[in-house]
Amino acid sequence: MTSAFKKAWAEVVQPMISRPRRLQVAALCCREGDKGAKVLLITSRDTGRWILPKGWPIDGLTAPDAALQEAWEEAGVKKARIRRKPVGSYEYDKRLEGGVPVPVDVKVYRVDVDKLADTYPEADERRRRWVSPQEAAELVDEDSLKTLLRQM
Repeated sequence: MTSAFKKAWAEVVQPMISRPRRLQVAALCCREGDKGAKVLLITSRDTGRWILPKGWPIDGLTAPDAALQEAWEEAGVKKARIRRKPVGSYEYDKRLEGGVPVPVDVKVYRVDVDKLADTYPEADERRRRWVSPQEAAELVDEDSLKTLLRQM
């Protein structure tokens, strides 16, 4: 009886109650500093934790172009070159309105930043900071994003 219950749970009940993974795109904004590569982190609007600019795919834009749009809106990236292939990915649980967690896969695209704007859509809602990839890995929460940053 126990194995029948486990099989029913694994094959029927659990798939019905699990939420499917959703996709987001992120911009790994980089520049060369005096002491090597720097990564641009921003704060999230809700908790203030350090993150990469990211968001949902945008109709009419490719994934890298959507990541670049998020970099503009959330971090003020005005002039940049984006690589068309993702440099990696990471997973996290996004809390939607009402506190319901949704599992998300994030594809990360490298953006080589030439210029930041002082005024941009979310300037009043976020802070931004250039840090080394190692420091960035210490500041973000997601383990797989930490790994990606440490490999730069």
